[in-house]
Amino acid sequence: MTTTIPKPGHETELERKPQFLAHGYRGSGKLEGKVALITGGDSGIGRAVAVLFAREGADVAIVYLSEHDDAAITTQYVEAEGRRCIAIAGDVQDPDFCRQAVQQVLQGLGRLDILVNNAAFQQQAAQLEDIPDDQLERTFRTNILGYLYMARAALPHLGAGAAIINTGSVVGLRGSGHLLDYATTKGAIHAFTKSLAHNLLARGIRVNAVAPGPVWTPLNPADQPPEQLAQFGKDADMGRPAEPEELSPAYVFLAAPCCASYITGIVLPVTGSISDM
Repeated sequence: MTTTIPKPGHETELERKPQFLAHGYRGSGKLEGKVALITGGDSGIGRAVAVLFAREGADVAIVYLSEHDDAAITTQYVEAEGRRCIAIAGDVQDPDFCRQAVQQVLQGLGRLDILVNNAAFQQQAAQLEDIPDDQLERTFRTNILGYLYMARAALPHLGAGAAIINTGSVVGLRGSGHLLDYATTKGAIHAFTKSLAHNLLARGIRVNAVAPGPVWTPLNPADQPPEQLAQFGKDADMGRPAEPEELSPAYVFLAAPCCASYITGIVLPVTGSISDM
């Protein structure tokens, strides 16, 4: 678990593969007939969510940057659950791409009911002065503007009963001294979630967020040196990072009207620790 990989981070390159299949999870049709669009859906949390959404009866579209090998694997696992899957490569920093991706989902899968904003970029820095302008722009354009662009593109096609789920972070709740720009965007995602929830109440569209703690995905081995990776997740109360399959049921819960029809505007912490709210 201590080998660094190059950005953007391919799950196929990890020595220890993240666990995403959630073998103990049994689907019961909670998302039957629905269509979900998941950004950052090729690997990590996005892959785990795609698989469980499919297990609950949803067809899935995954958006990813350039990790074609990972996206192909995720597609195979979604289809193995008996559902359709389309993979769309592109950059959520581009509002035109976000509009095109939504159109591809509508054309390929016929509708859109659930949007999961999950794509992310992070790069550690010791202090604010060390963060160059291009990193600041990439972090903000990916992590918060990308969420805004994708939600804006999806909203004309979401009806009453639809759901938007944003991936926040524990560092958006408590800050991070070495992920200043990333933590700032995650705090912005939490505020965006609550604000959009207020805005869409009258339209019957629920908006929530999941705030993960440390999770073993390609994002961290692509950002940390081996000596840091060896300690990754040990500061959580549970003493370890989560597997993606330990996060994905929270997304099912928030997406499914039968579970969360009376829940909007929350940031649900799944952090492995006791007091992160």
